[in-house]
Amino acid sequence: AHATHSTLLVTGIAGLVAGAMSMAAGEYVSVHSQADTERADLVREQTELEKDPLAEHSELASIYMARGIEPDLARTVATQLMAHDALGSHARDELGISDALSAKPLQAALASAASFFVGAALPLIVTFIAPAQSVIPWISGMSLLFLATLGGIAAKAGGASVPTGAWRVTFWGALAMAITALVGTSFGAVV
Repeated sequence: AHATHSTLLVTGIAGLVAGAMSMAAGEYVSVHSQADTERADLVREQTELEKDPLAEHSELASIYMARGIEPDLARTVATQLMAHDALGSHARDELGISDALSAKPLQAALASAASFFVGAALPLIVTFIAPAQSVIPWISGMSLLFLATLGGIAAKAGGASVPTGAWRVTFWGALAMAITALVGTSFGAVV
């Protein structure tokens, strides 16, 4: 049983590092693709502004009218904003791109890696302290408890129902654990 416990610890640490790196890489690629799309949209918008500024002015004024601003005021606002920063105005109000909301691949990758690391470290700590003969049930049970706790914290932070958030994360985590165990069993892995 001691060798199994040691193997779980080593495998857990390797999985923690590999998982954090995988999450970071995936997030970086995904958010970088989003940033590429935003840049392409901005280039296209700049070209449209250069080719037909009157049509772009009308488009921006129409956006403001659709939000409830009176037509004369909407045209005045569009004129003033385009005089100040035409591309920025269209990026923000037409495309939904702003400095605060623009894609930041490295920041997203680091946040994803850190989140994974913290989330995976909790069950790994259980591996260190659980009795060797019952480490698997301990890891499973505590992982579900951690999921419920973190789901509740996330729901509270977002202003949602804490029990619903805790239940949702726990349910999907338990389902993922069960499917992983089923796949592992079907391939002859120790689960």
